[in-house]
Amino acid sequence: MSKTYIFLITLFITLHCNAKRVLIDPGHGGEDCGAKAKLWQNKKLEVICEKDVALSIAKKVKTLINRSNRHTAYLTRTIDKELDLDKRSKLADTIKADIFVSIHLNASTIKSSNGFETYYLDNHKDEVVKKVERAENRNGSAGQEMIVNTILTDLIIERVAPKSKELGQSVHAKLVATLPKKYKMSDRGLKPGMFYVLALSKRPAILIEVGFLTNVNEARLTISDTFQSHFAQSVATGIISFLDKNSDPNLF
Repeated sequence: MSKTYIFLITLFITLHCNAKRVLIDPGHGGEDCGAKAKLWQNKKLEVICEKDVALSIAKKVKTLINRSNRHTAYLTRTIDKELDLDKRSKLADTIKADIFVSIHLNASTIKSSNGFETYYLDNHKDEVVKKVERAENRNGSAGQEMIVNTILTDLIIERVAPKSKELGQSVHAKLVATLPKKYKMSDRGLKPGMFYVLALSKRPAILIEVGFLTNVNEARLTISDTFQSHFAQSVATGIISFLDKNSDPNLF
């Protein structure tokens, strides 16, 4: 057996053993449109839904990660289908995901609000962030805040939060390196958050807000295929970088 052949076999086994699983969650779906934008397209006023933009970007991220041949990515939904938050998080156990990444688009009553931001799973007392969480968590089952408080024990927070923050830092750094310069987008920062879907995943988890659909200019930008490709590339690169450095990110 040649040395080259042995090297290739060894390389294949090493890459296979180090491969991680990523579950990417496009927010909303089905009758749940999520945030909305009303834009004139081809002389017609069209409603753009968060669920569609999130799915489009999530598919691009999945393709890029799988194309790397280092890790494997899955989607919580591949079509315009309604999926409750509990089912999304349970899929993480089904596929034995190492990390969980949820993709959303923002909305605000202030039409000039703009920019991208990344949340990592953590416990905190930031009232500003809690307003965002309440908006994002509004689609779940009744009493979900109580469930979150029940399952987020000190042990889970202590074990998951540091790796969630590290994942968030890796992904957000790639976004910061691309979006402000190329698209003049505002960096709204990396922040702690206690979202229901992230909490139940019991894994290092982040939620990415791509931009504001309630800002007309940003809405037009986020539906652009070129922008989505650049955004997805930054997210995928950040995820791969994190996974390459962590031999066992799933702590449960």
